[in-house]
Amino acid sequence: MAQRFALLLLVSASVLLMVLARFEYAPLEETQAVITDIFSPLLEAVSHPITAFNKTVTSLVSITNLYDENVFLKQENERLRNWQAQARLLNQENVALRGLLKAQPGPGITYVSGKIIGDSGGPFVRAVLLNAGSGDGVEPGVAAITGDGLVGRVVEVGAKSSRILLLTDLNSRVPVVVENTRHRAILEGNNTETLHLGFLPDTDQVKVGDRIVTSGHGGIFPAGLPVGEITEIDHNIAVVTPFVRLDRLEFVRILLFDFPTMDPASEERQLEGVPLGPRAG
Repeated sequence: MAQRFALLLLVSASVLLMVLARFEYAPLEETQAVITDIFSPLLEAVSHPITAFNKTVTSLVSITNLYDENVFLKQENERLRNWQAQARLLNQENVALRGLLKAQPGPGITYVSGKIIGDSGGPFVRAVLLNAGSGDGVEPGVAAITGDGLVGRVVEVGAKSSRILLLTDLNSRVPVVVENTRHRAILEGNNTETLHLGFLPDTDQVKVGDRIVTSGHGGIFPAGLPVGEITEIDHNIAVVTPFVRLDRLEFVRILLFDFPTMDPASEERQLEGVPLGPRAG
């Protein structure tokens, strides 16, 4: 009974206050102003923790969002790095393959292109492994070239790979000719970055800058393949720097033709009409 009476009293008071407020009852307005002045500091004091709490919650939400965004950006950055690495690799291969397009075999000569997959040499052997073998038509003794010139010759062949003996190997012997004077010689490797012209009849007839190309003698290599140029003549020894950077090989072409192969001694005997002087080096 008391609760119903209290509720009725509160409702009546509320209605009375709304009526008085509507008619702008002066004593009521003054009372409201006094009450507002009394409770304003209290409300302000209570609002500070609430405001701080709201800011803290907002900051935590922002930090969480930033963390999630940071994780996403790191993952995206890693994906972009992987794509960039692949793009650079493809670009390098594209450049190497474009360079290989400059290697144009002569008539009647076909070729097989392959990628260098390893260095099978050492301190005393200059050779590389190619990812093409007998299954691709590669045979021992055939020439390996790039768009810049001669690389060497195939010396071992497996079903899916082969080994190329580089020009600079100590056992490499290539019948060549000085392009402008037509002097024949044997290009000899010596396990360094340069080559020597052996069995050259007269070094006075050649000069620094002369181009050296294959002669085709002995049936080992087709004639006219660019090899290098004479960069030094010292004590009647003509030093040749190869056109191909043999330490940066990526792709090569193996020339396929039906010329018979000969051993190096036979190659030297094939230099008919060339007086044999002391061997250079």
